[in-house]
Amino acid sequence: MRASSWIPWVFVVLWSTGFTGAKLGLPYCGPFTFLAIRMALTLLCFAALLAVLRPAWPTLAQARRQWVSGGMLHGGYLGCLFAAIKLGVPAGLAALIMGMQPLLTALISWRLGEKRFRAIQWLGMALGLAGTALVIAGSKGVALAGGAGAAFVIAGLLLITGGTLYQRYRGGGAHPVAGAFHQYLSALAVTGALALLFERGVPVVWSGEFIFALGWSVTMLSVLAVLLLLRMLRDGDVSRVAAYLYLVPGLTAVQAWWLFDERLSPTAMGGIVLAAVGVALVLRGGDFRLPGRSRSGRS
Repeated sequence: MRASSWIPWVFVVLWSTGFTGAKLGLPYCGPFTFLAIRMALTLLCFAALLAVLRPAWPTLAQARRQWVSGGMLHGGYLGCLFAAIKLGVPAGLAALIMGMQPLLTALISWRLGEKRFRAIQWLGMALGLAGTALVIAGSKGVALAGGAGAAFVIAGLLLITGGTLYQRYRGGGAHPVAGAFHQYLSALAVTGALALLFERGVPVVWSGEFIFALGWSVTMLSVLAVLLLLRMLRDGDVSRVAAYLYLVPGLTAVQAWWLFDERLSPTAMGGIVLAAVGVALVLRGGDFRLPGRSRSGRS
């Protein structure tokens, strides 16, 4: 039985708030410190879930694989994303570029011989990349953030792609909740080390906005959205889940406009539409599956 029809839509809305939530909380805290606190609180939540559900504990080999994928997905990817937003990259633009991950994953799988594209899928790939280029060309955000902002966005895209591929190929076997616990444990180690290295002495301002952003990120994103993602991955194929992810940039752009007055030019808005069409062609042109199954979510 597939996931209930409301689950993907709730997931998309929640997932899209991750970018705007980051922008809401980062004026009061360093990006790595924010994430270290978030990971610590998320670990407490998953420890409570483990106490209630009592799933099988992963073997040391399984735990190590979760540490690797968690370090890349929750630690490295989110660390780069938060650093880019802290430097001034607009949340909507960051969401769109990071949202190209399923296309990049599909392209890598084709290069590895795991996937053959139809002509309509190659067209979709071209449209998706062209749409992304239009959004970047129509936004001054990356230019305003400087080279460091662009570098963090690109690094984040590579980390989430690499972490997803690693999780699909090597991350199976562990119970999803137990696996997520080990992923967040690794992410806490990564973000905590980065915070100590780069943000020692940077104060945390415990304002109402910061507490709200932190609480929302932990409960709605790291816990609820990840559990919904796990349910979707269990009940539906990977390509369908990836298709929903491409609704995220548009929702994020609307939220960023409403909350922070981030404005996208007509060129950038057209690029969002073009990218969405391209992705739909790629993902609807045939099932995209990699060997193995992903049993743990990200963000």
